[in-house]
Amino acid sequence: MALDESFEALMIEDAGGKQQASFKRLSLADLPDHEVLVEIAYSTLNYKDGLAVTGKGRIARRLPMVAGIDLAGTVVDSRSPHWKAGDKVIVNGWGLSETEWGGYSRYQRLRPEWLIPLPEAFSLEQAMAIGTAGYTAALCVDALESWGLSKEREVLVTGAAGGVGSVAVALLAAHGYRVTASTGREETHDYLRSLGASDFIHREELAQEGRPLQKERWGGAVDTVGSRILANVLAQTVYGGAVAACGLAAGPDLPATVLPHILRSVALLGVDSVMAPLPKREKAWALLAESLPQEHLARMTQVEPLKRVPELAEAILAGQIQGRVVIKI
Repeated sequence: MALDESFEALMIEDAGGKQQASFKRLSLADLPDHEVLVEIAYSTLNYKDGLAVTGKGRIARRLPMVAGIDLAGTVVDSRSPHWKAGDKVIVNGWGLSETEWGGYSRYQRLRPEWLIPLPEAFSLEQAMAIGTAGYTAALCVDALESWGLSKEREVLVTGAAGGVGSVAVALLAAHGYRVTASTGREETHDYLRSLGASDFIHREELAQEGRPLQKERWGGAVDTVGSRILANVLAQTVYGGAVAACGLAAGPDLPATVLPHILRSVALLGVDSVMAPLPKREKAWALLAESLPQEHLARMTQVEPLKRVPELAEAILAGQIQGRVVIKI
């Protein structure tokens, strides 16, 4: 198969002490010297991508850096015995867009241990409709169920209309939990109800300063926003419940006390998707293949061209994106 001599990539570079993203022409010789060359069909847009592309978060820790923390595509050349030309693969995290060149590029060279086979249940486009956001949601649901999440009480999802939140709502509802969705956008209620949410709580209700211990309500929660909202969710979680925390859209601080943990045995389960070991990744993708209704996935997904990423990056940080955005490379 003939490969393109040059191709477009979205590159983050230094611009007078600030990180700035722009489109550049690259050749295969410009790519890192890793063992597996992949032709990328799709990437995706996550909140972290928004921070990286806009420069509003210093996600890229070395420059220049090809942005994009996810990719799905086809192996075209491999020096690894584990992968061969024609294999359909996906990559989530592993430092892409931070310390390793990422998925907003026609081609990328990658380490063999970063790749996992495309699950049979999904196309390349569907895998990126899930992306890091959906895979993180699956890690959160698995963490809660491994802890012993009960179906007797409500389960809360914060930032519910975003990428992680949308998939978390759909997975939890598919597993028979009563899901309450927290969002600041009432216009998303019909969308979230279609994914399985049964009740709603306004984001501002959880953002107020509250007591260290509050009325017990949530049997468990998936939190994507952090800060005071997470502190209040912990304070409202029932005895023996757990909160899986994976995001910081409201900030990295946690103005809370130890009281929910030592008086109610509430667990705070930290969930990382970037460096998660292979068994956790495989379990999360198996959960998605088994439990994420494909009609829900289609409902939460829009497909956009690579050229729109800078514009969409601003939109996702402003809370204007609903569900998932697939980037067609």
